Amino acid sequence: MHTFTPFMLRAITLAEQGRWAACPNPTVGAVLVKEGHIVAEGWHHAAGQAHAEVECLRDAAQKNINPAECTLLVTLEPCNHYGKTPPCTKAILEAGIKHVIVGYRDPNPKAAGGLEYLREQGVRVDVGLCAQQCRDLIADFLCWQAGRPYVILKMASTLDGRIATRTGNSRWISSEESRQQVHHLRAHIGSCGGIVMVGGTTFRADNPTLSARLPGYTGAQPLACVVTSRMPHADTEYTLVRDRIAETIFMGSPAAAASPAAASLRQRGARVYAIERKGNSLDFSTTLEQLYTELHCPYILCEGGGKLGLSLIQADLVDEFQLHLAPRILGDNEARPLFDGLSPMHIADGIGMRFQQVHVYGGDVHMTLLPTATLLPQEEHSEEAACLQA
Repeated sequence: MHTFTPFMLRAITLAEQGRWAACPNPTVGAVLVKEGHIVAEGWHHAAGQAHAEVECLRDAAQKNINPAECTLLVTLEPCNHYGKTPPCTKAILEAGIKHVIVGYRDPNPKAAGGLEYLREQGVRVDVGLCAQQCRDLIADFLCWQAGRPYVILKMASTLDGRIATRTGNSRWISSEESRQQVHHLRAHIGSCGGIVMVGGTTFRADNPTLSARLPGYTGAQPLACVVTSRMPHADTEYTLVRDRIAETIFMGSPAAAASPAAASLRQRGARVYAIERKGNSLDFSTTLEQLYTELHCPYILCEGGGKLGLSLIQADLVDEFQLHLAPRILGDNEARPLFDGLSPMHIADGIGMRFQQVHVYGGDVHMTLLPTATLLPQEEHSEEAACLQA
């Protein structure tokens, strides 16, 4: 006897290979299982190409595997409509598959309905195996369905939670390997038409380029974005203004966006957005929706600082937090903290997150955390699927 869980976990791993290239589609993986072994695999390689189920069936054909003798596991509900590719439900039925295990239902109403259709055709369909992991796999796609970018907050800190010394020096907290990983992430963000964002303090202190700088990299660069209460004038020597003005977005209060400095930036080709206030805080959600609608921006990589990062977290707009923790201690209360500005009286009043993965990279500990708000309610974890045995 064996459970199907390890096979779904393999499908999730396969799906990750299609991340970035699959945008704006969800990342999906699939495996065929026969007699307790995976006999074929597939994932969605890129938007416009075959879906994971079809890739898996192609792999089976190349290996002379009969899919009708197998169980298909797929991380996302098979699509049931004609888009750039035919419906996967059609391919499953033509292959003679009698048992399908699905991790998570498709949130796209245009593509949904595959489960019901397969069941109507006599296929056994079980839903909810590794539901949380499969939902996390398409967290970016869920944001796009809601009409806003997927926001990744990336920061580096010392063991005592400091991002810079009291003088503002932050070079370099993380290792060279960690910094190269960030440039790879920027390249992925750029390939999808995304944005790298920083706050005004980081902009003025570090004079960043916010570009992907990798040996031999010639792909698309991400757009740059600066959130600041003080707009720079277009004749300043900041690198983004001097060298990347047409690729740079400035955001600020309505007053800052209407200032003479903002007008000079617009004249040079920069985009300037006003962030309206919502109560006592800035309404980032409306501005991010504008970026998604007007610039078709699927991802925002926010690289700080701490004030901007905390503002996004408080607004429930951080979908993924990547923290590079360096094995170094400053031991200075005046050094700049990772986050600052809240005054909780109890530990339970702090902002909670959940770990997705932790690993050591280049001497630093890389942690990926997700919002606790994205935890699925228990009823979405199908008992039927959780207890599946073959």
